Amino acid sequence: MNEETSPVTHDRPAWTARFFARLQRYRNLLFQRWWVLIICIGLAVGGEAAYLRLAPPEYVSLGQMIVSIKLNIQQGSLYTEELGNFLGTQAALMQGTEVLDHARDGVAAQNPGITPQPVVLNVSIQPRTTIFLLRATGQSPKYTQVFLQACMEEYIILKKEMAEHTSSTTIAGLTDQMLRLEPALQKRDDEMQSFLSTNDAALLQEANGVENYLSLLYQQVADARSERALLQSMTLDQNLLLEQSGTPVMAGANPAANQGVAGGLLINAGLAGQSGLVAPNTIGMAYLTIKQQILLLQAEQKRFGEYLKPAHPGMVALAQEMDQYELMLGIYRDQSVEQLDARKSALTLQIQNLETQTKEWGQQNLELSRKSAQYQRLKNKADRIQSLYDSLLATLETLDINKDISPESVTIYQPASDAFPDKTLLQKGLPIAGALGLILGVVVLMFLERVDDRMNSFTELQEFFDEEMLGQIPREKKDSRGRGGNLPFVQPDDQRHPFVESYRNLRSSLLYMAAMGKGPHTLLVTSAVPNDGKSVTAANLAITLAMGGARVLLVDADLRKGTLHTRFNLQADTGLSDALSQNTDWRPGVKDTNVPNLRLLPRGATTQRSSELFIGPVMEKFLQETNKEYDYVLIDTAPVMAADDVTSLAPRVGGVIFVIRAEYTSARVARAALDMLYQRKARVLGLVFNSVRATASDYYYYYRYKDYYKP
Repeated sequence: MNEETSPVTHDRPAWTARFFARLQRYRNLLFQRWWVLIICIGLAVGGEAAYLRLAPPEYVSLGQMIVSIKLNIQQGSLYTEELGNFLGTQAALMQGTEVLDHARDGVAAQNPGITPQPVVLNVSIQPRTTIFLLRATGQSPKYTQVFLQACMEEYIILKKEMAEHTSSTTIAGLTDQMLRLEPALQKRDDEMQSFLSTNDAALLQEANGVENYLSLLYQQVADARSERALLQSMTLDQNLLLEQSGTPVMAGANPAANQGVAGGLLINAGLAGQSGLVAPNTIGMAYLTIKQQILLLQAEQKRFGEYLKPAHPGMVALAQEMDQYELMLGIYRDQSVEQLDARKSALTLQIQNLETQTKEWGQQNLELSRKSAQYQRLKNKADRIQSLYDSLLATLETLDINKDISPESVTIYQPASDAFPDKTLLQKGLPIAGALGLILGVVVLMFLERVDDRMNSFTELQEFFDEEMLGQIPREKKDSRGRGGNLPFVQPDDQRHPFVESYRNLRSSLLYMAAMGKGPHTLLVTSAVPNDGKSVTAANLAITLAMGGARVLLVDADLRKGTLHTRFNLQADTGLSDALSQNTDWRPGVKDTNVPNLRLLPRGATTQRSSELFIGPVMEKFLQETNKEYDYVLIDTAPVMAADDVTSLAPRVGGVIFVIRAEYTSARVARAALDMLYQRKARVLGLVFNSVRATASDYYYYYRYKDYYKP
């Protein structure tokens, strides 16, 4: 046997449980009050049918209009109709107030013998076409037809007036705009003439050439600086070797290249006439040749020195020749250094000259750029005004409403037909009325659901009460075994496994309290209102405790209407009321039941003084004696809201078990009953949720017991 301390296992999140509980509540509401929907739908459909029967007949006249094949709108014309919204716009105009009023006045003027009648005009567009379907509905067939025809004609007249008005307005607007542009255009021309009179137009046009020349100057400055930096970082021998090898040094070793670049730089620097600038090449070659010759002589001197003495004439001659070459090498070295320094000085002067020119031409370039930009802005403004003026002039010249625009873009395709009785009212009215009735029924059900605070599931019970949940009792159908149609009590071989296990679970909750040292032995079972199932709960709990081996006394303390003795098929000549009222021994009134270890004390004679009996000393003595002789004493009393019996007796017992019936007990009433018990200092052990549907969203603890107990 599975005896848990909690009757419900919460595997799903709280919001999921609430959702399914709410869904279950709506389903139960629909099953219980489905007749509300039927009544609302029936009333709506019946009312619509009665209205259609009593209302005067209506007649319908049909007509069609089509978009003209020729919709000629010249490019540049200011009278346009956007095709994207064209059909919707025309449909709105056809049933607009202006068209309807003019049509009504025209029918009255042309047909004085026809009595005006209210007519409803509806315009729709045939799918995938440009055909307008016009439907006029009225009570007079003749007037309806004439009115529809007048509406189509008035719409065409309105379109013509709109086109003429647009044409006149457009021409006037174009003329006014051109008159305002002429002074602006003349002002821009004067500004350009004034600017050109104070500035050289040819110089403005050469602004790009000045910018290119300035870029060339910047490049020459960079080349000269690079060449000077290279000369300063190289030694004399490196410079002479580089010149002799023919590798270009910025200006290049190629004479033609040197003549083009270096010559131009020297001209700009004012040093082109110095003759020493060409000498370094010849002197440098001689310097390197002499240095090479000295190295050769040194090698011969070293070779001859291995077998000749220094005083040998050959060695002396070599030494003299080397001295002459050393003297010449010093002379050429000094000349090369002087030429190299002169070259560096020339580059420095050249760089200074070029920097001066770049500053002068840079300032001139900035001034030219500013004036050129100013001139370009003036020219662009003048060009824009001239372009707008030319466009307006061309539009004004080509604008001809009568020739280029067809205001009658929508024409009559089929005139108004003869009016015929409207047979669609019944076909459309009844379904619409049924839908409205269904919506009304849903609204009524939602209202009933809002005002109905009866709990359908454990999740809803938790939303209203904070008390501990002792157990959930599933709903069981009554069968032939029940006396008088009552639900049979728990039996030892009972096949209602979920029903039996729920009471065993309730028993486990009480046993757990006893094991924790806070479980009472005198229990009072009650509810808020009658028919919550408190008596059945008390009896089945007593039977379950007795089956567990405990000595149990079940007391019927409902002294007004208690019937536990009839449910156990026992005679009750005397009982609790007799013992309390006469102050006699209660033991002779106790009856044995067919359940081992379970005895019943019937109510005895009915009385209306039960509250006085419960607060007397005799009741206190009774509770003390029964608590000593039995393991558990279960007292079944009247509902809390029905009499004052419970609130008088509850403070004197060990604990109170409060029964709430699913889909029956009002949460507000149950809350009030619990508050009354708390006010009397009663100890409420917890709640028993009785008669819970096995299909409830959060009741799934015992729903597979029938499968588990299959043989």
